[in-house]
Amino acid sequence: MTAKSVATQTVATTPFPDQKPGTSGLRKKVVVFRQPRYVENFVQAIFDAIPERAGATLVIGGDGRFFNREVVQTALKMAAANGFSWVLVGRGGLLSTPAASCVIRKYGAIGGLVLSASHNPGGPDGDFGIKFNTTNGGPAPEDVTAAIFARTLTIDTYRIVEVPDLDLDAVGEARIGDMVVSILDPVADYAELMRTLVDFDAIRALFAGGFRMRFDAMSAVTGPYAHAILEGELGAAPGTVVNGTPQPDFGGHHPDPNPVHCHDLYDLMLGPDAPDFGAASDGDGDRNMIVAQGLFVTPSDSLAILAAYAHRAPGYASGLAGVARSMPTSRAVDRVAASLGIPAYETPTGWKFFGTLLDAGRITLCGEESAGTGSDHVREKDGLWAVLLWLNVLAATGRPAHELVHAHWARFGRDYYTRHDYEEIDAEAAKTLMEGLRGKLSTLPGQTFGDLTVATADDFRYVDPVDGSVTAQQGVRIGFAEDARVVYRLSGTGTAGATLRVYVERFEAAPDRLDRPVAEVLASAVAAAEAIADIARLTGRDAPSVVT
Repeated sequence: MTAKSVATQTVATTPFPDQKPGTSGLRKKVVVFRQPRYVENFVQAIFDAIPERAGATLVIGGDGRFFNREVVQTALKMAAANGFSWVLVGRGGLLSTPAASCVIRKYGAIGGLVLSASHNPGGPDGDFGIKFNTTNGGPAPEDVTAAIFARTLTIDTYRIVEVPDLDLDAVGEARIGDMVVSILDPVADYAELMRTLVDFDAIRALFAGGFRMRFDAMSAVTGPYAHAILEGELGAAPGTVVNGTPQPDFGGHHPDPNPVHCHDLYDLMLGPDAPDFGAASDGDGDRNMIVAQGLFVTPSDSLAILAAYAHRAPGYASGLAGVARSMPTSRAVDRVAASLGIPAYETPTGWKFFGTLLDAGRITLCGEESAGTGSDHVREKDGLWAVLLWLNVLAATGRPAHELVHAHWARFGRDYYTRHDYEEIDAEAAKTLMEGLRGKLSTLPGQTFGDLTVATADDFRYVDPVDGSVTAQQGVRIGFAEDARVVYRLSGTGTAGATLRVYVERFEAAPDRLDRPVAEVLASAVAAAEAIADIARLTGRDAPSVVT
């Protein structure tokens, strides 16, 4: 296709003070992003942080939420004005977050714009987000996001070309001036990668033998991937995938795969006519929920079980180099790592912290308690990959999912676990609560709360074992002598007020104590968590917004 010369416009602008990226890019309400120049300022700040952009390759795609198409068109026109030579974009502007990472890595792109607010609600009154992933396919490290933020505070112009919008629904090539735009089938490259990691033949045989599952795509981006792979390539029965068409408002639902927001699947799997296996993914496809017959599998347990059985899949047949978990994630995977004789790393929350470990070859699997699980195949968590690996394990072992979970507990013990979210609380109250906790850390050891005695108390500080970088104040940890733990952390993924997350766990190894009600086992630790932080008085909340 012959290039047509287009004129670049340099547009005067003024900074916005609120464009500091969080743990997963910049997330705000849609109404904020729709302000004139808001998107342009942030995208230009990202491009200005890429000095090698001239002639480089860029990936653009998102989860299809409200405002996705408009931002894709704007970003394409700005990429042309900023000297990129090739942009890869998913058909319809769609790319799941793990698929975007896959495409960045496969085509040697300098990076990518991932347009998503992940599991946050969509629609005109919902949330939007822009995240920059670097050439390894993973979220930009802190030095890059700091440079982007610094640029947003001084930006005075952005660059764009004024051309008609492209047809994003036609796979093929187009041009904006000298820049080639390749509109890709969003599933193809991702599916190709999955075939190298899991045993598709074994999973086909599993479904052919009558195995039934339900996958809830939550009207989000994973729907096309699940239809193509589960029902298409692997032969799952039609109707296995529900809510499989992405919608700008996610069908009016909150696309967070947990028992609260994905209650239809949860109720089905705990009911009398449950299929053999249940799973779901979130808004941008990087999180997962696993439900066995009659049993919700916590993300912490899911990571541990996959680590124990990963060698049954072809992509991991040679074993694991190591594993990593975010600090609030339960210690279940640490016990598996010890049995395998491999290292287990504890990192701050945020997938970028796994990136250096993955790039250095120190770990193969990693995960977060917030339903994110991944491996070294991309540099993002990957919801559908986790489901496929589970199916591979079920096919290889010939055992039902609930049996695998109970067998795991019998071998390693059980880390009872829950998370209490206090959403949209007053930001100053949240700050006061965390400062109060930090102020009393030295005095807590030895104090008793109910039947629990504090043994350790600290504010998690991470020193990256690869590059030596230091990340401080990543969450207050309280350890009890009775092998229980509480963690307090302010979330960086919300868009209004502050979200306090309180993580509570307790380990049990006695055979007669492995199948008790979670709330009963954790009751004293939950009470201690509330008392230590004085949550009710400081936040005005006598109960969490969500318990998972």
